[in-house]
Amino acid sequence: YLRQRSAQGVANRSLARFLSALSGFQKYMANAKEFRQCLFKLPRIKYSGKLPAFVPQGEAKKIFEPAAARPEQSKYAYWRDYMMVVLLYVTGLRREELAGLTLADLDLARGLATTIGKGNKERVVPVGDSTVSELNDYMKVRDSFARETDSASTHLFLNKAGKPLTVRSVDRLVKQFAQAQGMSFTPHTLRHSFATHMLENGADLVLIKEILGHASLSTTQKYTHVTAESMKRVYQKAHPRSGAKG
Repeated sequence: YLRQRSAQGVANRSLARFLSALSGFQKYMANAKEFRQCLFKLPRIKYSGKLPAFVPQGEAKKIFEPAAARPEQSKYAYWRDYMMVVLLYVTGLRREELAGLTLADLDLARGLATTIGKGNKERVVPVGDSTVSELNDYMKVRDSFARETDSASTHLFLNKAGKPLTVRSVDRLVKQFAQAQGMSFTPHTLRHSFATHMLENGADLVLIKEILGHASLSTTQKYTHVTAESMKRVYQKAHPRSGAKG
């Protein structure tokens, strides 16, 4: 099972959490004599303790800079890829949540989007005014494309056949967009960037947890380590008594 899940792209950290939960269940089962013979030794999985990768705030501005469309891109594809990247960055959505967005999930008048996250839990995330304006422009292009392809799909983002995008397609298109901008990021990098930049600019950790859809605050707290490292770099560069050379 673990080999299969790993081959499907599930991170070692997630597999380790699964094993931890299974271990806890085994301890519970051990209290019942009739189940003790069913217990078995669980493997251990090592995973990197690296801090989440993110795009620095200064570099993130390049996301919004106009770039030439790739030769194979239609007008719709150009707008779609741009809006996907913008939404990932300004909302912190997971890639599967972005792929699942429908027209009915958007309340542009109130600047809100509704998504179904892990555990089939619904949550509402804010969308900034500038993004709402761009989404209104995108919707006009999308509507025109939907008519051209006779698409009846209500999903926000469509492929060239007018069908909903797959999660794999979201991954691929976001990476291609990043390369066209001279950058390197994935949907997950943009989610980390959202959380890190919110925290760096004074947002409350509990608020970030709710927007990201984390079940536990401890998951969100990893971003405090990222910002601590960022503050340390700024301090070493700027303070005369930091001890930094150069």
